[in-house]
Amino acid sequence: MESRKENKLRYNIAIAIVYIIGIILLLQLFNLQIVHGQEYREESNTRLTRETTIKAARGNILDSSGEKLVSTKLVYNVEIYKTKVDNQTLNNALLLLAQTLEQNGDTYVDNFPITVEPYAFKNEETAQSFKEQNKLDSSYDAEACFNYFKEKYEVNTDNVQDARKIITLRYEIEKDGYSNTKSVELASNISNGSLAKLNEMGSSFPGISTTSEPTLSYPYGLLASHILGYVGPISEDELKANPDDYNQNDITGKTGIEQVLEKYLKGTDGVKQIDMSVDGVVTDEYIAEEAVAGADVMLTIDADLQKITEDALQKNIQMMQNGELKDAEMAKEGAAVVLNVKTGEILAMASYPNYDPSLFINGISTENWNNYLNAEDHPLMNKAISSISPPGSTFKMVTAIAGLESGAIDVNTKINDTGVYRFYKDYQPRCWKSGGHGWLNVTKAIEVSCNYFFYETGRRTGIDRLVQVASAFGLGQKTGVELPGEEAGVLASRDTMNPWVDGYTIQAAIGQLNNSFTPLQMAKYVAMVANGGHNLDVTIIKSVTNSDGTEVPKEEIENYVNEKLGISGNSGSDLSISDENLQAVKEGMRGVTSDGSGTAYRYFADFNIEVGGKTGSATTDTNGNANAWFVGFAPYDDPEIAVAVYIKDGQHGASTAVTARDIFAQYFGMNSATVTEDMTANSDMQTVR
Repeated sequence: MESRKENKLRYNIAIAIVYIIGIILLLQLFNLQIVHGQEYREESNTRLTRETTIKAARGNILDSSGEKLVSTKLVYNVEIYKTKVDNQTLNNALLLLAQTLEQNGDTYVDNFPITVEPYAFKNEETAQSFKEQNKLDSSYDAEACFNYFKEKYEVNTDNVQDARKIITLRYEIEKDGYSNTKSVELASNISNGSLAKLNEMGSSFPGISTTSEPTLSYPYGLLASHILGYVGPISEDELKANPDDYNQNDITGKTGIEQVLEKYLKGTDGVKQIDMSVDGVVTDEYIAEEAVAGADVMLTIDADLQKITEDALQKNIQMMQNGELKDAEMAKEGAAVVLNVKTGEILAMASYPNYDPSLFINGISTENWNNYLNAEDHPLMNKAISSISPPGSTFKMVTAIAGLESGAIDVNTKINDTGVYRFYKDYQPRCWKSGGHGWLNVTKAIEVSCNYFFYETGRRTGIDRLVQVASAFGLGQKTGVELPGEEAGVLASRDTMNPWVDGYTIQAAIGQLNNSFTPLQMAKYVAMVANGGHNLDVTIIKSVTNSDGTEVPKEEIENYVNEKLGISGNSGSDLSISDENLQAVKEGMRGVTSDGSGTAYRYFADFNIEVGGKTGSATTDTNGNANAWFVGFAPYDDPEIAVAVYIKDGQHGASTAVTARDIFAQYFGMNSATVTEDMTANSDMQTVR
């Protein structure tokens, strides 16, 4: 009985508590809706909270000393959100905005197709479609169309210039569409003067605010454009493939390092909260989520050496075009590569002509794109890795080493060049020198670039041994450099020329037939000759450093790049070359630049650093046209760098030594004297030299 009474008491207490809580809630609801309802409604109606994206800065791309080749700078844009203001207030604000921007030398969007004083369509050809899109009478002239929009937007001013400013901005807002959560950009990259005025007079610009945005900057202009690559607005396919990482307003790397290391260079956007009154005045803003900048990429190239390399290559080609260097007026394009012979690091890589990467950031114009695409000198191609050409006589060190190491010849073997190679009855090619060079050993044959000597050496050695040595040098293979678009080229062999005939071997031995290599491959090859046959892992990336200062492991970068580019990494392999044989070959290369009979002597006769080099003129058609090559290394006794220079339609290999000389002079801190070819000198056009 007692227990029943206790349970009833507990029940009554619980019921009482529920009633008390209910009464409290009702009183609070009455307080919110009746007592303070109007006050809270007014406060709610005067506050809007919006989220806006804080764009992350893209990572910098640096040269080997930390100089910024690509950096980011903050630019300020003007945007507008929809607010609860009448037409007249909005029009006044837009007119003031236009006047403020103009006073500070800034521009704003102007897609309105009608000009005033006098009234006219900007483009008569599109006037009719404009009328159709806006449902205007087809008989309206420019003035009638203008007055239609003036009435539509309730523009009251009689000043037609001011009226047009208002209409232009209202037209953009209408076409782009805005709301209280979606803005329309009215101006970009405004000056500090406009920024200060807009911030100072915020209440005069309802719904209008400024936003900061990091944008790419190129402190060195066009320098290294083919290495750096360019960025552009994200494509529809890219957005579909990465919906969680990008939005439709992002940019992505399209070529070069920008493309390959997009994953690291791209930052992570942040979020900013903006509080605004109902009439569009910003009352508060704060960071909800910080943006994280992309990683910095340090390259192996040196900006100063890169500039000299590009300038020297351009000057060399222009000398050819101007007739200062013989027979090469048709030269238009070329490439040059500078390689560290001990590490495989690319110190400079030039491709001529360059292009302007800044034109691509916001989407390149159709006119500029067509100009680049249709240019005869192919400015968008990185010719250092994508252009392949027969190497001509620069291949002769391969033949020499293959012959020496196989025992087909030795350092004392002499071959008598009689001018015409008559071993085969059906194929009897000539040496480039009429009458021949006479008796030569391998060193002298390299110095004077004797075709006959290397015909015979190639025949004795055989194509299989030539292919073995050339492959070890990485010729006819991608080097694995961390750039898109690298070509593998072609190494003449039984696999690439089937069926093989005897005459092919002697053509291959002098760098002809279907041998075709890139300038980067040639630079690696001559670097390996310089360092004694040690294979090099060619690279252009020194490091990748995250925004928090941590460094991305080299192995991670290599694996990522190899997978992205679909390559297996390094090419070539170590070569075991006897000291005696190596010195015989290198001594011949020194003779090219230091002996009076050397094919590049006139360009290095007064040079203070001993250079080992080789010229090459590779015929490209039956009319005797040739691409020109120079490969070399320095200093001769303790090599540090290797250089490969290629000029399409350069005709004479020696002529490309102009570029190489300037590169060596810059690297070793020398002043390069102006070199001009002696136009009175007697010169036979070489088939291959």
